[in-house]
Amino acid sequence: MSTRPVAFVLGGGGVRGAVEVGQVRALFEAGIAPDMIIGTSIGAINGALIAQNPSLEVIEPLTKAWGSDLAKKIYGQSFARQVANLIRHRNHLLSPEPLHSLLEEHLGAATRFEDLAIPFSTVAASVEGACERWFDTGPVVPAVVASSSVPGILPPAEINGEHLYDGGLVSSIPLGRAIEQGAKTIYVLQVGRIEEPLVRPTNVVGSMWVSFEIARRHRFARDLAALPEGVTVHVLPSGGVPPGGKRNATMPTLVGSEGRMEQAYQRSACFLAESDEVNLLHNPEGDLSVECPYGMSVRGVRTLRQQEQP
Repeated sequence: MSTRPVAFVLGGGGVRGAVEVGQVRALFEAGIAPDMIIGTSIGAINGALIAQNPSLEVIEPLTKAWGSDLAKKIYGQSFARQVANLIRHRNHLLSPEPLHSLLEEHLGAATRFEDLAIPFSTVAASVEGACERWFDTGPVVPAVVASSSVPGILPPAEINGEHLYDGGLVSSIPLGRAIEQGAKTIYVLQVGRIEEPLVRPTNVVGSMWVSFEIARRHRFARDLAALPEGVTVHVLPSGGVPPGGKRNATMPTLVGSEGRMEQAYQRSACFLAESDEVNLLHNPEGDLSVECPYGMSVRGVRTLRQQEQP
């Protein structure tokens, strides 16, 4: 049984974020409900909708949102339009308007964090401050857009005179925030990147990709290795490689989203049905050497040094 407060932490990952719909469906069907939600980038988009209706009923509107024409416009603008945007604005390829419209349609333009059914917070990266900026009060839509503004793809969002980029730059899987907010049981909904092993690159593109992944993953790995006593983290599986796909694919379109949702649902449901004896890794010294690509649970306990103290 989950120890409360329970947090759902939704990581970033662009269109791979469809898997989070399947993961949250598995959680709700298992009778697991959140007391708080923390989301980054695509996880902020999914997370805001879930925080508005934290029940199994949210799956239908989430699925519809992913299959909507507005969703297709977010990633589906023509090459000519992308070039025109780049020539005109010089710093981005896509317009943020479809994202604004999608969020306003499903959340309401005037919705504030305080209006949501349960506490929700999201993060963006400040250009001027070179730091993370957290949002948990005020209007929801601008904050979620800021958290989802991928550099070069979308323009930086502006809130109170500050320019903000994608939250994945500073906290791709915001586990630490959930711990800071007092969560004792944390379910991590991740898109599959951390399941893919990194290897020595052999070309320039590979070097860039590996560098980006190190930057994305290191903070989550550090937070996971330093869990405080009494906190348990369950990392849900993404469902693996989609039909016809391959690992390390960027998957820049929405094609196959429903299949990724279903795979994540099936694998996560199996994972949640397993006993603690199967899933749980005790973590007395931050040892994460055990590879568990299909989901894992880690419990923070006292270190040996702490145990030796009278």
